[in-house]
Amino acid sequence: MKLEEIESIFMTKKGAIKEFPFGDDTMVFKVMNKMFGLVSLKNSPLSINLKCDPNDAIAYRDIYECVKPAYHMNKKHWNTIILDGTMNEEILKEMLDDSYNLVISKLTKKQKEELKLHNNKQEI
Repeated sequence: MKLEEIESIFMTKKGAIKEFPFGDDTMVFKVMNKMFGLVSLKNSPLSINLKCDPNDAIAYRDIYECVKPAYHMNKKHWNTIILDGTMNEEILKEMLDDSYNLVISKLTKKQKEELKLHNNKQEI
């Protein structure tokens, strides 16, 4: 999967924004100021960090060589996926969706209500 496709998937999520808080080589996607995806632009092949249910995180690591405990993240809840073409794109898309949905599920009631009212996408 190419960078443009990943970026497009992330930015279709309600309330998603793109930022570069760690410098020009790390693209961060957030919803309600909470990260749900990071893309390292300096690596070749690209790598992406995604939030994951702890049990699923371990299972993905066991199944796919391209999935590792996330670099500089809580390894219980985050995986790094090396986009080397060995993972089925549908599985990767499910992981992208799961990451966003996990973050949304942890929002406060007030934040969830704000998100419902959110129509426009922002990019920083």
